Amino acid sequence: MLRIGQGWDRHRLIPGRPLVLGAVTVPSPVGPEAHSDGDVLLHALADAVWGAAGGGDLGDHFPPGDPRWKEADSALFLKAAVADARRAGFEVVNADATIVLEHPRLAAHKEEMRRRVALLLGVTPDRVSVKAKTAEGLDAAGAGQCVEAQAVVLLRRIA
Repeated sequence: MLRIGQGWDRHRLIPGRPLVLGAVTVPSPVGPEAHSDGDVLLHALADAVWGAAGGGDLGDHFPPGDPRWKEADSALFLKAAVADARRAGFEVVNADATIVLEHPRLAAHKEEMRRRVALLLGVTPDRVSVKAKTAEGLDAAGAGQCVEAQAVVLLRRIA
């Protein structure tokens, strides 16, 4: 049995915060305004895993106002989603994700993001795709006001 899940996250960009994407710190003068580290890629992936497993979303498991998760490393969230999926009898087959960000450019960081995401998902890097797009100057992402990520994850029932 296969199940697919979709995730999406977006955070406003503000000066003085680190920009963490896919568990990689990207040099940038701005980073996400968030309760945790604001890693939109890992947030979208966690939502996709929980969605495929029928397990709710990030806010259900890690409420944003809870002081325990202040400045939390988002790798914790994705690990929890994968563990919950395994307890429900599923494993990750593959993941496909897109980051939308006007600046900085992410080409030099995508391969490291892919490796780190694969490790967190418990799969080989060839089962993970991390793409980076700009918004071509359109909407808040195109104006450089936010960063967003979209992800799709395929799970299969563990034999």
